[in-house]
Amino acid sequence: MKPLDPRLLRHARAARQYVALTVVLGLAVAGLVIAQALLLGHALGSAVQDGASLDDLRPLIGWLVLVVAARALVTGAQERYAHRAATRAIGELRAQVVERATALGPRWLAGGEGPRVVTLVTRGLENLEPYFVKYLPQLVLAATVTPATLLVVLGLDWLSAAIIAGTIPLVPIFMTLVGRLTQGRSERGLRVMQRLGSQVLDLLAGLPTLRGFGRERGATRRVRELGQAHRRATMGTLRIAFLSGMVLELLTTLAVALVAVAIGMRLVYGQIDLVTGLTVLVLAPEVYLPLRQVGAHFHASTDGVAAAEQVFEVLETPLPERGSLPCPDLRAATLRLRDVSVRAPGRDVLAPAGLDLELRPGQVLALTGASGGGKSTAVSVLLGLLRPDTGTVDVLPSDGPAVPLADIDSADYWRQVSWLPQRPVLEPGTIDAVVTGADADASGRLTDATRRDRAAALTGLDEVVAALPAGWQTLLGRGGAGLSVGQRQRVALTRALLSDAPLVVLDEPTAHLDAASEDVVLETVEALRREGRTVLLVAHRASLIALADQVVEVRSVDVPADADLPAEADAEALR
Repeated sequence: MKPLDPRLLRHARAARQYVALTVVLGLAVAGLVIAQALLLGHALGSAVQDGASLDDLRPLIGWLVLVVAARALVTGAQERYAHRAATRAIGELRAQVVERATALGPRWLAGGEGPRVVTLVTRGLENLEPYFVKYLPQLVLAATVTPATLLVVLGLDWLSAAIIAGTIPLVPIFMTLVGRLTQGRSERGLRVMQRLGSQVLDLLAGLPTLRGFGRERGATRRVRELGQAHRRATMGTLRIAFLSGMVLELLTTLAVALVAVAIGMRLVYGQIDLVTGLTVLVLAPEVYLPLRQVGAHFHASTDGVAAAEQVFEVLETPLPERGSLPCPDLRAATLRLRDVSVRAPGRDVLAPAGLDLELRPGQVLALTGASGGGKSTAVSVLLGLLRPDTGTVDVLPSDGPAVPLADIDSADYWRQVSWLPQRPVLEPGTIDAVVTGADADASGRLTDATRRDRAAALTGLDEVVAALPAGWQTLLGRGGAGLSVGQRQRVALTRALLSDAPLVVLDEPTAHLDAASEDVVLETVEALRREGRTVLLVAHRASLIALADQVVEVRSVDVPADADLPAEADAEALR
C-alpha cells in the first residue's frame, strides 16, 4: 500500500475526513513550531547578548507559553480524532469486507477464503489503528512542517539550510531500505496469523466431533507450532523496527550536530548573530523530527497496511452477475434442474453430477444419496446461492416460457423461500422475536399470537416455552445459545411454519435429533403439505424419505483435475 493509498480514502469515508483534518492541524503545527523557535531564539538571544531583564522578556515569555500551550492542544486534538477516525474507518472497512464476502457467495468462502476473511476482519484490521494514530499524522507533518521550517531556516541562514537540505535525503533512503524488509516480514506474519486462525476456527467447529472420538488434543502440536511461528515473525519485525529507529536517530543527530558546529564556528568569528544562531539551532531538530517519526512509526503500521492490502483484494474481487427479472409466483411455478454438475472445491469430483429434477407446486421432494455426493450443493444451486458449472436451473411459471434462475432478482426470489439449514441460524433476541419478528405480513404487522401458538403446539415448541421462566420472552444468545440442539430445531421449524413462503427447503432437518424430535419434524412436513406448500427435503432417514412424493438420488463422479467439464451430450453418461 502507498503511504496514503487512494483506495483507503475511497472505501473509508472517515479516513477522508480525518486526512482533511490532519492537514489543517499539520499546517497549524508548522506555524506554531516556527513561532516557538523564533520566540525562544529572541528570548535567549536578548537575555544573553543584550542582557535583557526578566521584566523586558516577560512579553516574549508570555507569547512563548501561549504558543507551547496551543501546540499541546493541537497535538491532543489530533490524537483524540485519530483514535476516533481509526475506529470508524476500521468499522467501515470491516462492514464492507463482510458484505462483499457474503455477496461473493458460499462457494467463494468455502474455497479457503472464509477463515482468512474471519481473521482479516478481526485481528488483521485492528492492526490498522497505529497507521491512523501514529504513522499518518507524522506523514502529514513531514509534508508540512519539514518544508515550512526549512524555508524559514533558509531565510535566516543559507549555509545551515544547505547542510539540512543535503542530509535530509539520507533519511528517506534509509527508511526505504529498512521498510522493504519490514514489509515482507509483516506480510509473512499476517499469513501465519491467518493460518493459525483458520486452524483454530476449524478445530473449534469440529470440537464436539473430535471429543466424541477422543481426538480433541490431536491438533495441539500444530496450533502450538503456528503460534510459535507467529511469535517469531512478530519479534523479527520488532527487532528491525528498533534497529531502524536507532539508525534514524543516529543519522538525524549527526546532521543536527553538523549544523550546530557550523553555527558555533561562525559565532566565534562573528559571521552570524546569536539570535539567528539560536533560532536555527531550535528549528534544525524540528526539520528532521517528522521524517524521523515517520520512519519510527512506519513499522508499527506495517501489519495494518498488509491487512489493508488484503481488504482491497476482497473489495475488488468481481461479484457474480445478478439477475433483474421479477420472480414468478412459486405457488404455481415449477423449479427445474437439467444436467446440473458442480465441481467440488478442492476435490477432483463433480458433486452433484448430471442432476435432473422437477419440483412441482405443492410437492414434497426428497434428495438422497451418499454423504459428500452433493445434496447440500444441489440445495445451494436451487436457492440461487451457487451457479452450476454445467446445466441449467429454470423457473417454469404456470403460463409463459421458462425463466432462468440466474436472470431472476435474488432478493425477489428469496422472499418466496424459507430455508432451514442443517444447523439453524437463530439471531439473538427473545424466542417470540426470533420466531415471529422476521415474518411480517404485507401491512408490516407481526405474526399474531394465536397463529404462533398453533404452530408452536404442532412443533412441540409450546412445551419448551412453558418450561422456561420467562416463557416467550426468554432471551437467546447468538446461534440460539440457551437452548439444546433439539429445542433450537423446534424454534426453526416453528419459524418455517409461520413463514408465508410457498417454497420450504429443509436440509437434513432430522440430523442430530432423537426419535421424539424426529416425530416433530415429520409432523411439520405433513403440516406444510396440507397447507399446499412446496417442500424440498435433504434426507437420510427412511421415515423422512417415506413422506416424499418424489425421491431423487444425487450422485457424484470423479473427474481429472485438468479435465473439461462434460457437455450436455455427456450428461447421460454421468447419470
